[in-house]
Order: sequence, then C-alpha cells, then structure tokens
Amino acid sequence: MQKKKKRWPKILGITLLVIVVVLAAAALGGYLYLRNRFGTGTAEVHLTADGNTVVSVTGGDLTGGTEDGVYSFLGVPYATAPERFTAPEEAHWDGTFEAVSYGSVSPQQSMFGGSDGQENDCLNLNIWTNGVGDGAKRPVMVWYHGGGMTSGSANEETTNGKNLAKEEDVVVVTVNHRLGALAYLDLSGYGEKYASSGNVGVLDMVVSLQWIHDNIEAFGGDPDNVTIFGQSGGGAKVQALMTTPYAEGLFHKAINQSGATDTLGPVFATEEMAKRISELTLQTLGITAENIEDIQTVSFEELNNAGTAALQTVADEFRILSPFGDSYSFEWMPYVDGDIIPTNPVTEDGFAESGKDIPLLIGSNLNEWNFTMNGGSKDETTVLNDLNSTYSGNGQAVLDAFKNAYPGVDVTNAELFDTMLRAPLLKITAHKADQNGAPVYSYIMTYGAPQAVHGAEIPLIFDNTAAENESMAEIMRGVWAQFARTGNPTIEGLPEWEPYTREGGAAMILDLESHIGYHHDEELLNLTKPGYEY
Repeated sequence: MQKKKKRWPKILGITLLVIVVVLAAAALGGYLYLRNRFGTGTAEVHLTADGNTVVSVTGGDLTGGTEDGVYSFLGVPYATAPERFTAPEEAHWDGTFEAVSYGSVSPQQSMFGGSDGQENDCLNLNIWTNGVGDGAKRPVMVWYHGGGMTSGSANEETTNGKNLAKEEDVVVVTVNHRLGALAYLDLSGYGEKYASSGNVGVLDMVVSLQWIHDNIEAFGGDPDNVTIFGQSGGGAKVQALMTTPYAEGLFHKAINQSGATDTLGPVFATEEMAKRISELTLQTLGITAENIEDIQTVSFEELNNAGTAALQTVADEFRILSPFGDSYSFEWMPYVDGDIIPTNPVTEDGFAESGKDIPLLIGSNLNEWNFTMNGGSKDETTVLNDLNSTYSGNGQAVLDAFKNAYPGVDVTNAELFDTMLRAPLLKITAHKADQNGAPVYSYIMTYGAPQAVHGAEIPLIFDNTAAENESMAEIMRGVWAQFARTGNPTIEGLPEWEPYTREGGAAMILDLESHIGYHHDEELLNLTKPGYEY
C-alpha cells in the first residue's frame, strides 16, 4: 500500500508566498503613496526667459520667466560650496543668469528619486512673486523642505510657490542646501578649514536668509517681514534657525509643521555624539589627520555608507531609542557646539534665547504616520476591541478621551491618532510659552482624517491640490499667509486664535469647520503616553 504524501510543506510554501506577495504589494503601495504625496525630488520646470525683466542682485544680474502672471526665478545661486564641509562662500557670475529651471540638489540617500542633479554645490533657491521692483513690500515666506536632515529638495511639485504667491500676494522662496553627512559631519578637530563642518548645513540656511534680506526687495518683498516655515525635517530646521544667533534679525516669524521627534527638534546631537560619529566614519574610510583631504574625493556612496554605519553604532552606544519602536536609531542633525548652535531649542526651563522674540505657529496632523491605504471606517465596537488590545484593557477610557478631544471626528481615528510627533511638538509649544517672549500658536489639522497624515497639509498650503480640496486649501494658505503678514494666524471664518499658554492650552482644530480646543487632547496623551514630560 502506497504511503499518502504529506501536503503541509506545499501548503506552507504557498502560504509564505502569499505573505511575501501581500507584504511586497503593501510596501509598493506605501512607496507609491509617499512618492505621490511628497514628490520625486526634482520637478521638471523650464520657463522661457523674459529678457525684459532683469533683476540686479548681489551676485550679478538675473532674469526669470512668468507663469500665469506670476514671476518665477528658479535655481538662483545664493552662495557657493566649492568644497565639501566648508562654510558657504559668496556667489558671483558674469553676464545675465537665466533663472528659468530648477538648480541642483544635495546628494542624498532617498527612496523618492535618483542622483540626477545632485552635487555638493547645491546652494540655490527659487522665488515666486506677483511683482518685481514695484516697492510693494510683500510678506516673504521662506520654505525649508522636509526629508529629515538627509533627503528632499526645494524643487518638488507640491511646493511650487506660484499659486500661494498669486492668491495671497506674498513672495515665496524655497531653499536648497547641503544635507546628511555633507551638512553635519563634524571635522572641526582636523583643522581650521573644517571649523564649522558639523553645522555647515545650518550655515547654508543662514546664508540663504542673508541673501534674501539683501535682495528680496528687488522681487517685491519686504526684508523686514520674513517668515520661515518647514514641514517634518523642515520644521526641525526652523527650530535650528530659531536657536542659532547667526540668524538673528534675518527672519521675524516661524512656522513648524510636524517637525519634531523626541530626538530631533526639541533637542539636537551632543558634542560627544558628533565627535564619535566623525571618528567612526573616518575610521571606516581609512582617513586620518595626515590624509584628511582625501575626504574631498571619496565617493558620496562610500561616505554615506560609512556615516550610516557610524550613526547606528552611536545609536547603540548611547541607547538612542527610535521614534518608531523599541530599537535604537540616530540620524544626521545639527549638534550643540556652543557657537552656531549654543543650546538645544528646548531648554530645561524654557526655549532658545535667539527665538524669544519670534512668534511661532506650530502643530501637526491628526494621523501623521498612520498611513492607511483606504478611507474606510470601523464600527465603535471593533474600535473599542482594538483599543483594549493596544492599551491593556483601558480602551474605553482612551475612546472616551478621543471623543472629548475630537468631537465629530470618526471614531476610527481613535486608534489612528498620532502621539509620536504630537507629544514632542507640544513640549516645544509649552516651553516656548514658558519663555514669556513672542506668542506661540498651536494647531492640529483633522481635515481628511484618517488621511490627515504626514505632509497632507503641504499641497493645501501651497494650493497645489485637487479641486475638491480647494475650500480647505483656501483656509490653510490663508492662515499661513495671515500669520506671515501680521504674526497672528486668525482669518475670517475662524474663531479668534488665542496664543498657547500652560494655563489656557489653546489649540486650533483646523478643518472645514474649525474650532478652538483648550487642553483638548491632554487627557488622551496622558492615557497613551503616561509619564511623558512636557
């Protein structure tokens, strides 16, 4: 009698194959979703130069083009970086520079684009304005892109400034600068040439603001009314610029959109961390004090790989918890060197001194990193069961707190709301208020929940969104532009927006029907992040 063959290995193999296919599909879906939302790095824009419009700036003469009646100047050099890890230098050119296509971006390791147009000398910016040389004194809004401190660019489709400039009559500027190891590898121990290398990415941004201060009036902007704004890593860059004394007087208001985790935004790297990262990186590359100039010619791939390994070692040695889980991780960022970055943005009892007189608008989106690939909802019983599983039987308290915090928002979001960014952003907000300087205004955007995810506000603010979102875009771009104009984000149709204080806890819940909440989500945060110190 023939033995019956066991079928379980075949079944197991099929099951594993199905799991792999599902995971691959999910990964591809997530990649395409993020790529679609945040762009692919450099958008293809080529204008026809308008020879009748020549603007004289500190580097020479330049001409741009027009789109829909908006003047556009793309890829304008605000400085130059001829060598790696050295401070930016003044840019000059002969003849008339045709600023009609985007400039280069920093070398980077990114899933969203390739290496085309990437070079160390990437210090350029883009300008959109309704008028040139007309003396209109428009508010100036300067965008620093996201992507942590390691990726992204000023040239993305979602951050094209044409519509924001046109509709709100502001001057929009987006800035490219060095990233990653090229911006934050500390070589200060290897000679005066590299004295500022560990924070040269911050100096790039400072120099961009100096260029704007010196030249923006020629583009119809007001050098005495400049607002910096940025999302995610760009929000952390805003915190760096509010911290460095080198930028004092070069901007007057600031907006941080979702720009904080526990290890980046409220704080930056310590000097000890920065020195250890450089030690390990150079060790891997075989570079010493004697052959330090080899750092100029080593390939970016080798530099990046050595730096990435060093970052992980430092994360392990210093036990730096990842924002995403229980593992250790670290990333390139400024470090507290006592000079360019004299303190952390959030100090023990307040906020960085250089930011004291700068009004701040700060907040995040309801769902942030909870990228759900559909807009479906769950019934309340299912949500409660899920919450009980996540919060050890305390689901009802969490659900009730969510309903109190966000009345009218689908209960599905009770298990999708963000705490990873919201909590450190609230810490920044509270410490800024503690400083008793310029006001700080807090917000949470719930529009589109459960798709109020990381970056969802960007195309609304820049008004580069689908027609069905135009009503919300009008609110968002209006709030941002009003804050840039006056330092108070209240617009017609919104309740009076009160500054945040420890006592009042005011935050604007931004949606098609916006409202002010007072300490609205603190019970929810206390339940989901017990013991977190604000």
